Amino acid sequence: MKKHLLLSISLLLSLLAHAQQAKVTRINAWYDSTAVAELYDRVPIGVELVYNDNSTRQTTGLLRGNIRWNKIQVSTSNGNIQNGILSFNRQQLAKDHYHITITVSGESTEPLSATITLPRLVGLRFNHYADSIKRNIRYYMNVEGKFSSGRVLPLDTVQLRFRTSTGTVIGQDVLVEQNDSAKAVIIEAWYKPNPELYIRSEVPVKIMPDPELPPPPGQPRPRGRRH
Repeated sequence: MKKHLLLSISLLLSLLAHAQQAKVTRINAWYDSTAVAELYDRVPIGVELVYNDNSTRQTTGLLRGNIRWNKIQVSTSNGNIQNGILSFNRQQLAKDHYHITITVSGESTEPLSATITLPRLVGLRFNHYADSIKRNIRYYMNVEGKFSSGRVLPLDTVQLRFRTSTGTVIGQDVLVEQNDSAKAVIIEAWYKPNPELYIRSEVPVKIMPDPELPPPPGQPRPRGRRH
């Protein structure tokens, strides 16, 4: 019994000594690719610590590790991190070419950093619900964004700025009045974080047929196809 106890103590001391000697040599960082960082300015992240003996430890949350976020000092080059959730500024993200640096302190002799790259918008396209605009009826200007992640997602006025050649822009709709004689509407859209991403489309205004006049009294209505 005493022999087994001494052996257990010896193994425990050996493990403790090994833990004290192990040092963090680098860190890795990831973001949650399912969190739609293409549109939202908050995304879960995870950090992995790599030690000089090639062992690793991960943070809780996204990576399901055992390092609690309140036990490490972590900072970011854009926004802030609270309990594994990174909140960032999209305008700054565009200026930094969509790179964000995560820095961890307190687990090694000096701070260590890793960089994550968030998805960026690479193209815009219109996806019109109708091929023409009806007067006095609001027309939704539907724009989709193509991202470096491969996703195609709808965009709204949070990300876009609109301008039209005629009519009134109401949110993401354009309204052409009944007395407007325009035969088409040129729709323009800019991506707010990067105005160089621009798209333009020309949509015809529907020409309503003239109302059919009733025949003179005593005269039958002409038969045949109506135009």
